[in-house]
Formats: sequence, C-alpha cells, structure tokens
Amino acid sequence: MKKEFTLTIYSENSVGLVSKIAIMFSRRKINLSSFNSSPSEIPNVHRFTIVLNETEEKVKNIARQLEKIVEVFKVYYNTNDEIIWQQIALYKVPTSVTMKEVKVERLLREYGARAVVIREDYTVFETTGQDEEIENLLKKLSEYQLIEFVRSSRIAIIKSDEGLHKKLIEFEKNNPVARPLDLDYSSFEKSTFVM
Repeated sequence: MKKEFTLTIYSENSVGLVSKIAIMFSRRKINLSSFNSSPSEIPNVHRFTIVLNETEEKVKNIARQLEKIVEVFKVYYNTNDEIIWQQIALYKVPTSVTMKEVKVERLLREYGARAVVIREDYTVFETTGQDEEIENLLKKLSEYQLIEFVRSSRIAIIKSDEGLHKKLIEFEKNNPVARPLDLDYSSFEKSTFVM
C-alpha cells in the first residue's frame, strides 16, 4: 500500500548530482511531491529532502540504489510519524481587504501568519506549517481576493537522535587505521613479475 515517505540524502555537493537523483526516480516512474536541497550540519556535506507517495518496498529499493551513487554518503527514509517537518507559505492579499475586513485579521492571527511586506496595493503574509494548515488558510483567503500564493518544499528533521553526524563521529573513533598505510615496495625493485 502506498503512503507518504520522506527521503533524506546526505551527499557531496557536486555538479550533476541532482540530475542523477532525478533520473533514478523518472526511470521508475515515481512522482516526487517535494524536493529540497540545503547544506547539512556537517561541513561540506549537502542534504536533500525528498517527499514521495510509494510502497515501502519501492522506497527501500530506491534508497539502496541512491546509496550506490558515488557522491551519496547515506540515505534515510521515514514516515511522517518519524520526522518533524514544516513548510513555509506566502500569501499575497489586497491591502484594502486586510484593512477593512476584521475577519481577515483574525484569520491571519489564528494561523500565526505575519506580514512580510505591506504596500499600498497588496500585503504579503508568511506562515509555516504542515500541508493541512497551509491548505486551510489558502481556502479561507481565497474568499478575500487572494492575489498570489506560493509554498516551499518540505524541510524535515528525523526524530531519532541517531543521525549521520553521530555515526561519522563514532566511525572516526572506532577506525582501526588511525593514519594512512605506508606501503613500501622498494624491496621489489629487482623482482620480475610473470603473469
């Protein structure tokens, strides 16, 4: 059964990686609901957050395939119960409506929206939340001459404290080879190798 999953991909920030990731999904005819790219908590490591509706088996399979890409360090997949996530939305409404209609002001306060830009002809409000909250405010503002609306892609943090950063630190502590191996082949100078 299909359900919503969020993939978190830790990788290098290299040219062409986005197209490699996109090809993986397009080959399997998987539609993405949201795609976000940003720096991560680890220096020089990039983070992609991808939302899709698919079966768990397909998501496991694509996570394994993504980890085979050279630039990718680790891929996590989670259900909505396992993550904390938000989106940001901007709503442009005529200033005349917001000034005259007390209902609009109450509505915006109810949803925790704040004015970002106030001009004579329009006002832009910003709010953060999840799909349902953003959609509900959109429907209600549509009744008040909504001019424009835009929503960002999802950003998410895994609830578990076992992130990639902690695993990298543990790996560095437990690494049996503290320094690069010093291989000396000078004793083989006069040897002849036959195949």
